[in-house]
Amino acid sequence: MGSDKWNKVDNVAKVFLATVTKRDPRSLRVSCMLKEAVDPDILQNAVLSAIQDRPQMQVRFRRGIFWHYMEDTDILPKVSEESDRMCLNLYAPAKAMLHYKVTYFKNRINLDMFHALSDGTGALEFLNIIVLDYLKLKYPKEFDDVTVHSGACADDLNQDSFRQFFENMTLSGGTYKKKAYQPGTLKLPYNQLQFFEIHMPVDVMLKQAKELKVSLTSFFGAAWMMAIHNGMPPMKRKLPVTITLPVNLRNYYPSQTSRNFFNNVYVTHIFDKEISFEELAREFDVTLKSQLTEDKIKKQMERFETMEYVAPVRAVPLFIKQLVVRSGSRLSDRKASMVFSNLGVLNPPEKVGDKIDNYSTFCSSMNLFSTVSSYRNELTFGVSSPYISTSAVKNFVRFFSEKGVDITVYATEVVGA
Repeated sequence: MGSDKWNKVDNVAKVFLATVTKRDPRSLRVSCMLKEAVDPDILQNAVLSAIQDRPQMQVRFRRGIFWHYMEDTDILPKVSEESDRMCLNLYAPAKAMLHYKVTYFKNRINLDMFHALSDGTGALEFLNIIVLDYLKLKYPKEFDDVTVHSGACADDLNQDSFRQFFENMTLSGGTYKKKAYQPGTLKLPYNQLQFFEIHMPVDVMLKQAKELKVSLTSFFGAAWMMAIHNGMPPMKRKLPVTITLPVNLRNYYPSQTSRNFFNNVYVTHIFDKEISFEELAREFDVTLKSQLTEDKIKKQMERFETMEYVAPVRAVPLFIKQLVVRSGSRLSDRKASMVFSNLGVLNPPEKVGDKIDNYSTFCSSMNLFSTVSSYRNELTFGVSSPYISTSAVKNFVRFFSEKGVDITVYATEVVGA
């Protein structure tokens, strides 16, 4: 049963709602590996406790005549043992369902979430609330003085920060528009994705990035760019290699929203002459930093917010808007060789961290997609790919292995929708 309470959907969420496919259901997964096996009954109670802190997760997306909207729901989450692929489909227009799912496997707690509901930052905070509530229930009184959430009020958590900070925008075009090289021609059959998990030591990689005087994001962005280039056939080497990087806008604007609040920036390079990795990393760093100014971020956001405020657009029926958004999304996919999302340092309170072995993050995609996060002294990459070819991933791993980095790789079976 639904509720009379409803909210508008932010414009990034509208893109996700319009572009769900069987291969890419627009979902993400964040996982926490404990140092002990998960008790499913305690986890169930922990999730029911966590939604008291995050009622924003207890909504359904519904279709209106002109736009989607969110409606409160009394459907309660049910924890189960993991049995499906990661990044599963959590949205069906006519189906009453929650848009997130909590599962477990041995010592791992998984939170799969429809990306229209929240971004990686919001999902990780919700996961950490679940983990802390689990520990509070399992170890009474030991964690009573610990908190992991921001303490923001319900209105701040539910804020549409795009509208709050980008309300007075005018129409403008995007940034980089040229078609980019795709690191795979043939896609896996039956809407399948394959997933890879790559582990490296933080201290070693941070030292190498500092030696080049670049950020870790630029260091690994350039490494992915070089890995893609090294797999390019000669006939396509004039095409640009473009990395899309999601940027957490909470780092630039005073927002505590649990909803989506990010923007994409692009770094591109055409390999028309010889370039070393060191040179490429420095070039990547300069280009990325030039994109991360408040003025440029604001200009790049205009294309999202224009949809809401132009009167002729508001009056167009939803199904037509969705066709336009899908077309624009396909063009955007062609502009990117891959997406690389750095979720940063995951740093729960020390008491909580002592019970946690590691985290991992993944995102479904129509392109090659890599997340990375660091926990204590471990970097963990979560790579998803729709392609039969794994050359880019192999080249990325080989590059660091040949540099003497202690690197570990896990691969899942290829799984379909």
